[in-house]
Amino acid sequence: MEEETLSDLGNIVVQVPSQSLDTQIALNEAAQKQQRLNQELGAELDRINAEAFATQDIRRTQATAAENRLSTQVAGQETRLTETNRALQERATQAQLANQQERQIGLRGEQERSILRTQGTEQRDLRRIEGSQTRLTEQRRGLEQRAGIRETGLQDRLGTAETGRQQRAGIRTTGQEQRAGIRTTGQETRATTRVTGEEQRAGIRTTGEQDRALRRTSGQETRATTRVTGEEQRAGIRTTGQEQRSTVSRTAAEQRSTELQREMFRRYKENRDFQQARGSYRV
Repeated sequence: MEEETLSDLGNIVVQVPSQSLDTQIALNEAAQKQQRLNQELGAELDRINAEAFATQDIRRTQATAAENRLSTQVAGQETRLTETNRALQERATQAQLANQQERQIGLRGEQERSILRTQGTEQRDLRRIEGSQTRLTEQRRGLEQRAGIRETGLQDRLGTAETGRQQRAGIRTTGQEQRAGIRTTGQETRATTRVTGEEQRAGIRTTGEQDRALRRTSGQETRATTRVTGEEQRAGIRTTGQEQRSTVSRTAAEQRSTELQREMFRRYKENRDFQQARGSYRV
């Protein structure tokens, strides 16, 4: 409150309310609280997105592992069947060779050339059968390998497509949240400016009314009253200037702190998006 004393008319006290400083401080506190709420909401959304991305990665890894196990199991079954057939054929061949050798021993002499001729025929037939079986085995193995490669490629493409969809959804959500934050900040700033202007105009209006009343009263006073009034006005101006400078200094400090927090939050989001993109690329 400002007090002015008129010496000739006794102790007349004129009180002029000044609420601009309190109003400015209250508005600054409200703006800081709103900014803290926005930052907390942004952090919560980041945590939700990180959990969703982790769940998608786990599901994709589990699906890939299951496909790999199935491919390995089918390949093992086919290999075992091939080896079993090969062993059967070899045992049959050995048995037939043993029979031929026994007949050869018992039918020496004249039967030897016939046995050799028959043995050669049997061996050629055996080689033809072995070659046919080997080709069929290799053909079957190639078919299974190509089927496994096709299935692996299909799963990889599906995983890549899902990763792209998730990344685009995350980027879209991040943009929406950033735009909402900027929009809210603008609304709060405009509201603060509007209230500040109203308070300033009200203060100027009140000051004008009080100044006019003071001039009417001062015109009726002596030069001594005018001198005292001047001293009081200068003291009031000094006090007002000090308060205004203090208010401007605090406002500037709060604005710098707010800009620093906003820059730190922006860098954190950029680093988080970069880490998520690099992790998705590695997977």
